[in-house]
Amino acid sequence: MQLEDYFDFLAPDDIRLKGTRVGIETILYDFIHRCRTPEAIAQSYPSLSLEQVYATILYYLHNQEAVSAYLADWMEWSHQRREEQRQNPPPQVLKLRQLKAEKAASQ
Repeated sequence: MQLEDYFDFLAPDDIRLKGTRVGIETILYDFIHRCRTPEAIAQSYPSLSLEQVYATILYYLHNQEAVSAYLADWMEWSHQRREEQRQNPPPQVLKLRQLKAEKAASQ
């Protein structure tokens, strides 16, 4: 089995673990930025095997420059989406904020 056989390369910015909806960024963010062990990561995602987690980390280590760029792009995209949502919250969020303010005012 080749290392790439563990993944579905759906697009240049969308690499997922084969048979799941989990992107490699999910595992690698936990591993790199949260310093979580492969075992802890596998326990957090029941649809993944420990083997898949290790394969993702190994894929990163073998392709560190390209995968680091992939992760940087993903993090920038995520930041932009959060900022858009902060500036234009959905109606449900606005309603919850209003209810929270009303509750605080009544106390």
